[in-house]
Amino acid sequence: MDDSAWDESTRTEIEAAAFRGLLQHLQRRTDVQNIDLMNLSGFCRNCLAKWVLAAARERGVDLDYEAARKSVYGMPYADWKDAHQTEATDEQKRRYEETKPHHSEISKQI
Repeated sequence: MDDSAWDESTRTEIEAAAFRGLLQHLQRRTDVQNIDLMNLSGFCRNCLAKWVLAAARERGVDLDYEAARKSVYGMPYADWKDAHQTEATDEQKRRYEETKPHHSEISKQI
């Protein structure tokens, strides 16, 4: 079935399910640090939260950044950070600066 056969509602449902799958995967992979995601792909969990926040704002939904992060992390960000975040190495920081031009645009706006 090619995507031209999908109605808009079905497309939205499929994309939402795929996004939920991505969130579940990232919530399980607490060993993967945000800086590594940024260095490899140009986005991280915080970026996803900013995308959620931007989408909510576009639709007039009152959502703050911490609530958006909780929806992505599956828990308050402070709790996730305390339990799973490690100190970035000098190499990770160097790579972060090197890849900055490729980081998510929306993450720079919010």
